[in-house]
Amino acid sequence: MQYVNLGATGLKVSRICLGMMTYGSKQWRQWVLEEPESKPFIRRAWNAGINFFDTADVYSIGVSEEILGRAVKDIGMAREEVVIATKLNGRMGESPNQQGLSRKHIRSAIDNSLRRLNMDHVDLYQIHRFDPHTPIEETIDGLHDVVKAGKALYIGASSMAAWQFADYLHTARRLGKTKFVSMQNHYNLIYREEEREMIPLCRHEGIAVIPWSPLARGFLAGNRSAAEKGETLRAKTDDFAHKLYYQQTDFDVVDRLTNIAEKRGVSNAQIALAWILHQPGVTAPIIGASKDYQLEQAIAAVDIKLSAEELASLAEPYRPHPVLGHG
Repeated sequence: MQYVNLGATGLKVSRICLGMMTYGSKQWRQWVLEEPESKPFIRRAWNAGINFFDTADVYSIGVSEEILGRAVKDIGMAREEVVIATKLNGRMGESPNQQGLSRKHIRSAIDNSLRRLNMDHVDLYQIHRFDPHTPIEETIDGLHDVVKAGKALYIGASSMAAWQFADYLHTARRLGKTKFVSMQNHYNLIYREEEREMIPLCRHEGIAVIPWSPLARGFLAGNRSAAEKGETLRAKTDDFAHKLYYQQTDFDVVDRLTNIAEKRGVSNAQIALAWILHQPGVTAPIIGASKDYQLEQAIAAVDIKLSAEELASLAEPYRPHPVLGHG
């Protein structure tokens, strides 16, 4: 496994981050793996050198955090060696204050996440989306309080417009508060709109880019069609993915990807991950794994070196998309 700094920080993270959305409760999503099925994946990732794990309070409404917390203890991960990231913003109850980025919700959300994780701090605490109903200054103050209380070491953000993230960055700087160090955004071979503004902003500011859905929720595996949607339960029932992808040009990108993968004798997923790992500014894509081979292929992708010709060939079929994934 390779390790890099998380943006401009001194924190070292593996070039692959294991996303925990796949692990939790089937009551939340049918395709989610319950704890007995989940723990072997976390163990394999750790044994392979992955030290970076990303979850969120809203994943299985807290169960994902609970599973990760127990796995860290049961597997014997040294807390100083593992990097734990979680997120807040999504609705966690019926009360109007159990969502968003108000100072009140930030305070309760971090305490609840730490309780579920059974930890005294997280390494990276991220705002899951932009909150148009809360003043940015209030959110910055709330996150700063979390860091100063020792409950998080760094703060980050997830999908939003570049101007919104720039506002957060500027406000934190103006107020002399804790700086954002990472952006978890929607980025892959068939959704590259982040290359226009967000990724250049992050590179300019020294912000780590840790993309979600680097395999386009499995679309890049090459087993989808406009009619069938895929082979797995998740592929068939993932309405969110159905809204994101499935343009004709998306299939053109997959065809190009498949051609290069076949020539190299590797999977589509390995080439797709290798491509994103080659992109300037990208620190660690967040991968999901519900089958052993998915994790193994992701780990192997770290060592694949693509030629300039292959990179150009993969990029050529792309056509612009409407903005996707900010909601």
